[in-house]
Amino acid sequence: MADLALRTVTATQGATLALKDGTVAPRGYAFEFEEVPVLVQAFRRMVRGLEFDVCEMAFTTYLCAKAFGKPVTALPIFLVRAFHHGAIVRSTAAAALSAKDLEGRKVGVNRGYTVTTGVWARGILQDEYGVDLRQITWVLSGDEHVAEYRPPANVVPMEPGQDLARLIAAGDLAAGDLAAGIGVAADQPGLEPLIPGAGEAGFEALRQRGLYPINHLIVVRDDLLDAHPDLAADVFAAFAEAKNRYVERLRRDEIREPTPTDLMYQRVMTITGADPLPYGIAPNRAMIEQLIRYAVGQQILDRPPDVETLFPESTHHLTA
Repeated sequence: MADLALRTVTATQGATLALKDGTVAPRGYAFEFEEVPVLVQAFRRMVRGLEFDVCEMAFTTYLCAKAFGKPVTALPIFLVRAFHHGAIVRSTAAAALSAKDLEGRKVGVNRGYTVTTGVWARGILQDEYGVDLRQITWVLSGDEHVAEYRPPANVVPMEPGQDLARLIAAGDLAAGDLAAGIGVAADQPGLEPLIPGAGEAGFEALRQRGLYPINHLIVVRDDLLDAHPDLAADVFAAFAEAKNRYVERLRRDEIREPTPTDLMYQRVMTITGADPLPYGIAPNRAMIEQLIRYAVGQQILDRPPDVETLFPESTHHLTA
């Protein structure tokens, strides 16, 4: 019998390269990869129209989608990790502005309030710098992937036609303009990280408190999971094999032209002595629960879901 074709979207990156080139394939299934140049558009298309069978997705988008009953379920395949101290930027003309100074001001947010980078970055401001997030007006440059979500009262849209990075760079704090922004690249003219030594601050948070944020995972349509009880475990196994090959190349320093992401994962390996991309619930429970706490505290979720309810039962024991 022919393998079941799965319409699949995931970025071509180290952990998925062996899947994309066909070196690794799931038993009994065939990935039919589609390229979506702006990956975040695939998240939106999946939660709004179930356009794909298997889809990479930002973690908080998934949490929000699940809360609104979207018929998709995640597999504990955590494709992307990142540090977010550098995601918070200010104008170079406001060099004296500190994290605590953001209280009582407006802070821009790239795209929507539920964007995962923003959730982690706000959590860092709260936990490491004592910022009261409720005392900030969050100004969004876009809307939410999950259309049904309604943000809290201190979240407002940006005026149409404006450029978030330029607004931050030109911000006149006395006039009440944007004091800072989240999710805006700091290498643009007039911008710099708000947190001094942001890159090293992320690694120090990993050393001191184990903060190693998860950004993306994989989701599958529920009707497919119901119809094919072995699908979740088989897809997990294929993604795990592809990831393990990548991690071994990182460990042996066999990547000829490493990207900044490759170098970050190698640094994590040096710090932790462990796999920088662990899959499965068990090795990631602390970060899953932390992201859920942030999502509840930032009024993205009404209540915390049990971790196991986020993943198919057949994957609860799997690790890689």
